[in-house]
Order: sequence, then C-alpha cells, then structure tokens
Amino acid sequence: MSLVSEIQRRRTFAIISHPDAGKTTLTEKLLLFGGAIHVAGAVKSNKIKKTATSDWMEIEKQRGISVATSVMGFEYRDYKINILDTPGHQDFAEDTYRTLTAVDSVIIVVDTAKGVEAQTRKLMEVCRMRNTPVMIFVNKMDREGKDAFDLLDELEAELKINVRPLSWPINQGFSFKGVYNIYKDNLELYTPNKQMVSETVKVDVNGVELDKLVGDDDAAKLREDLELINGVYSEFDVNKYLAGELAPVFFGSALNTFGVKELLDCFVEIAPSPRPVETPERVIDPYEEAFTGFIFKIHANMDPNHRSCIAFVKICSGKFERNVNYRHVRHGKMMRFSAPTAFMAQKKETVDEAYAGDIVGLPDTGTFKIGDTLTSGEILQFKGIPSFSPEMFKYIENADPMKTKQLEKGINQLMDEGVAQLFVNQFNNRKIIGTVGQLQFEVIQYRLLHEYGAQCRWEPINLYKACWIESDDATELENFKKRKSQFMAVDKDGRDVFLADSGYVLQMAQNDFKNIRFHFSSEF
Repeated sequence: MSLVSEIQRRRTFAIISHPDAGKTTLTEKLLLFGGAIHVAGAVKSNKIKKTATSDWMEIEKQRGISVATSVMGFEYRDYKINILDTPGHQDFAEDTYRTLTAVDSVIIVVDTAKGVEAQTRKLMEVCRMRNTPVMIFVNKMDREGKDAFDLLDELEAELKINVRPLSWPINQGFSFKGVYNIYKDNLELYTPNKQMVSETVKVDVNGVELDKLVGDDDAAKLREDLELINGVYSEFDVNKYLAGELAPVFFGSALNTFGVKELLDCFVEIAPSPRPVETPERVIDPYEEAFTGFIFKIHANMDPNHRSCIAFVKICSGKFERNVNYRHVRHGKMMRFSAPTAFMAQKKETVDEAYAGDIVGLPDTGTFKIGDTLTSGEILQFKGIPSFSPEMFKYIENADPMKTKQLEKGINQLMDEGVAQLFVNQFNNRKIIGTVGQLQFEVIQYRLLHEYGAQCRWEPINLYKACWIESDDATELENFKKRKSQFMAVDKDGRDVFLADSGYVLQMAQNDFKNIRFHFSSEF
C-alpha cells in the first residue's frame, strides 16, 4: 500500500467524558467490533476478576476508574483505528489535555440522566481551541434519563456547538425499544446483551412494517420526532463537522453493546485522517515523505517486571521505521530504536513500521521529556503541550530511609510521566509535589509503594500558586530571588519557580517587580 493510502486509512481519536459516563465501556465495545478482544471485561464487577482492557494499572482495577490514558490500535473494515481512552476524573485532567494534542478527532460520551457535566465542558473548551472535530455518544439509554430533545438543547447550550442527531431513540429506560439510524435509514431493535449485537432492520419509516415492529404509538411518535428533527436541524454537513462547528449525535447503551456499531460505522466514514500540524518553523503535512513526531506522554512501569518507561510518540508525517536513525531535536543527536512497540492497552508488540496518525511506544531510559520532537533530520519543535500551574501542594518525605534510592527513582519517573510536578524549595531543599487534585497524591503514594517498593508520607504546606518566572533584567531577577528566597524553588528542568502563599502576595509581587514575567503554564 502506498504512503498516501496508508495515511488516509488512519483514524486517531480520543474518547473523553465526565467520570462514570461509560467512556471505558464504550472503548471496550469498539475493540470488540474490531476483533481486538473477544470478550468485554465488566468494568465495575468485582465478582468476576475481569476488568476493562484499557484499565490495566492495579489501582484502576481496584477503583473502577481510569487514572492514565491508554492507547489501543486495531483494524476495522479497511481502516486502522487508534483509540486513546482518557481518564475522566478531573484530578487527571492534565493527562487528558495533553492527549488531545495527539488526536485528530474526539468522541464525547454523555450520560443521558446526568447530561453535560463540568469536566465535559472543560474538555470541550480544549477541543474548541484546536477546532477538533467532535462526535457525541449519548449513553445509558436503557436507563431513565432526560428527554432527547431537551438533551440536544443542553448539548448546544453547554458545549457551545451546533448538533445534528444521526440516530434517534425510541423511548428510554424500561420501555427502550431501539434507535432509528438516520444516517443509514434503518432501524436498530434493542435486545440487551453485553457481548452480542442487536438486529438491524431496513424499514420504511412511513410503512406499516414499522408499526408492527415497535407498536402503533411508538411508530407515530418516531415519525413525529423525525419530522421535527428535519424541521429544526439543518442537514448534516461533513465539512462543518470537520471544521469543528457541528457535532453529530448518536444514542445507545455501551454496556449492552447497543448503538455502538452505528457510531463506529459513521465515524470511520466521516472522521478525519491525520491532519496538518503547525510548528513555529512551518506547517507539517502528514503526507510528507520525511518522518516527524512528538512525545505527548511518558508512562513508567508498563511492565512491572522490567521497571521500564515507555515514551509515546504521535507520528505527524511520513513513515517511522524500526532501526532507522532519527534526530532527537532537543539533544541534537541521532538515535535508533530497535524495539518500537504498538499497543493494545499494556499488551504490546514490536512494530517494523508505522505511519502518520499512529502512536508508537519507544523504550525510554530518561532520554525523553514530554514535548520532545523526533524527525528524519530537520530541526523542528512541536508546541502546545503545556503543564499547568498545580493547585494543591504537599511536602513529600521518605517514610523508609532504607529505600531512599527507590523513592528517588520512583519520584523522577512518575514526574516525567506528567502526573504531577516536582519543585525543590531553594530555602530548605525540601521536595514539594504539586498536583491538580487530591486523588493524585493517593495514586502517587500507591504507585511508589507497589511499583518501586518505596514508602512516602505527605506533610502539609500552605501554598496558593506556583508560577514560573523569567526576566530580561538579570539584576531585578536576582533581587526578586533574594527578597523571596523562602518561596523560591526550581522545577525538574531547573527553571525558577515562585511559590506564592496567597493571592495577595502574588499580586503584590507582580506590582513590585514590573520587569519579571509570571507564567502559569510551563510552556513559554
């Protein structure tokens, strides 16, 4: 197959939502259709020792939530699909934000009963900033929930995007009978089954057969609803979807494998193949012969037996080949990779080649940082993978002096993943961990103990904000650091960070030192 046709058949997307909307369950069912797995794991069930394929970390299995983005690739029809299943919990939002820089489109999962929740709104803002095409899957239709039309109004108002239903539910909850697939003009009859697919019937909406299948009242209501949809919503326009201006909406129940195939069939047909990526130097076209890619995620201990780190590379253009020399732009040196891997959650296999749109894992011994660029030789720098200023801070202390080395290694590797940020206070040399949410502290403590055999304890510290500082006036910078010496720290890259203990202190510092720039994200 030629380079162009290989790239055109790639579909790389993220599944995002609020926790518990059914994101991981939907991922499972997509894998089921792709033949990548043959039995879906019950995500929440502790009775059967099966858990979701994409939730493979021990803490994820115990909690029934996703705490890290997992990468999965599979073939479906003639397409190569790469799914990134992201954590929904807001404490891990930063991992999700970074993941959104590596995808070409997004599927948002919404719970029919809860509608649009705060975390979904935030994630949609990130998609809007990048004009990422968005598709919406309204999940849990087999449970009682909001009226479908009310839900569409809520999606438009809350997510600030025009919507167009491409399937429509016949009732919901106990009386849920299925969906009418507007995109394909057929009826999907609902039979609850976690492993099998429901039957599809080609039916004329205005014919008597519809009345026989769903009953006279429901058939009449469906005809009325479809008429209203065509009157209120304009025709579906693929170009508007690709421009990020219109979101197609599908209804179903991921747990019962219902409505998922319709979503997937439409998705592979209309979702974008890899798109051009902007760099400060130039725009990278995916169909260029030369390879380019960037690291958007690093994961420690994917294989607990080897304590290895894996750096995830999103290929932006051309073709990546095993054992070929590529330039690591930040280090300015050529590197060769003998064991690049493709993923199915943590199951991995060595790949000989990969194309624009694919995600490849490279073994990492501390060589990579998030945001690093790899190319065939050209000097480029991909931007837009920031770390945000943390909102919660704690001192991290060693609870077992015999395991100092293990703790050191564990902290360094977990910080490289980007799960949290490490600051070393220049006044007392104590290590401070900054996170976006409380749950991250628990995850760090758990992973240090179970993956590195190191015990840590947390001690409180009262801080309001961490901000990176820089200035063209070296004298003023020096004066600032002397005056604020108790609150100065360095991050893991050795950059100066000011740890303000209140909003007032930060404001006064900004007023008193006009020549110092205060940054609230690490990319400046």
